[in-house]
Amino acid sequence: MKIHAGRADGFVARPPPDCRAILLYGPDAGLVRERLTIATKAIAADVSDPFRVAELSPSLLKDDPARLRDEAAALSLTGGQRVVRVLNAPDSLAGLLGDFLAKPIGDALILITAGELGPKSPLRKLFEEESAGAAIACYADEGQGLDGLITQHLAKQNVRINPDALQILAARLGSDRLMVRSELDKLALYIGGAGAVTAADIQECMGDGAEATQDELAMAVMSGRQAEAQTALERLLREGTAAVGILRSVGRHVLRLHLASGHVRKGKSPDQAIDSLRPPVFFKHKPAMANQVRGWSSERLAQAMDMLVQAELDCKTTGMPADAVCGRVLMQITRAAPQPRSPAPRRAG
Repeated sequence: MKIHAGRADGFVARPPPDCRAILLYGPDAGLVRERLTIATKAIAADVSDPFRVAELSPSLLKDDPARLRDEAAALSLTGGQRVVRVLNAPDSLAGLLGDFLAKPIGDALILITAGELGPKSPLRKLFEEESAGAAIACYADEGQGLDGLITQHLAKQNVRINPDALQILAARLGSDRLMVRSELDKLALYIGGAGAVTAADIQECMGDGAEATQDELAMAVMSGRQAEAQTALERLLREGTAAVGILRSVGRHVLRLHLASGHVRKGKSPDQAIDSLRPPVFFKHKPAMANQVRGWSSERLAQAMDMLVQAELDCKTTGMPADAVCGRVLMQITRAAPQPRSPAPRRAG
């Protein structure tokens, strides 16, 4: 069965007894790991308990398929239900897992993790269609979902966040759930207990050390700084940021430029247009963004947006490596960026 996003967290926290196996998949590796841990602890309090938690590699199951049923039927020496985990499962395990779900044995909960799986993936289709299995997609937190995660996580540490700061923080954070929580913990520690996070706090706490944040990548791409864009992209990918999340982050920047361009057409200067954007633009980025507004026409911004949307679709449907698709389109846009233009000089009065 397919578990929709709104039910996912509650489902892994309390797996129903008739569910024998759960597939956790998607581009957000941090969210996959987090839900794997939650589901494991729902059955066995200690994820490192060797008597109640077993891990099987895909290569082991390929050589010894019967091992899955043996582990599922095994009894814990200390009592209680067991968990059997198979990490980074390929589609080639769909047949073995399908046989198990058709005739389950024992009472162990089987937890499977995988990367991004397309709609035609045999593994994904199996878990979506089998009543004894459950498929849960793990995608990057965005929009209201990310806002809620930020607000709730900070609230647990008695820290509030101002609306403007929330918008800025949501735009700056990556898409990996564990990395997001780590950054929020750092921010809460910086605030030092009860208090409210402001835009200035985010700049002080996160601005200088985050050289490869997604907004800085977007700045490099739209300014045509290819070396900086490549360096930032490589760092984000090394840190586990999903390619789709990176594309969407650059897309948000393009939309902000499009909005600013509209303000210019209504009579505002590029600097005034940038100042009118919400969430506000970091002061160190304002000159470059004003140049981007001067250089990119509305038509070219629309073309860049179309390229980003198509790249996201390709990441999800073609089976091509998502990182490669992401890198190719970002470098294409970077090379197409107009050369910076300075503001027109004022005439002497």
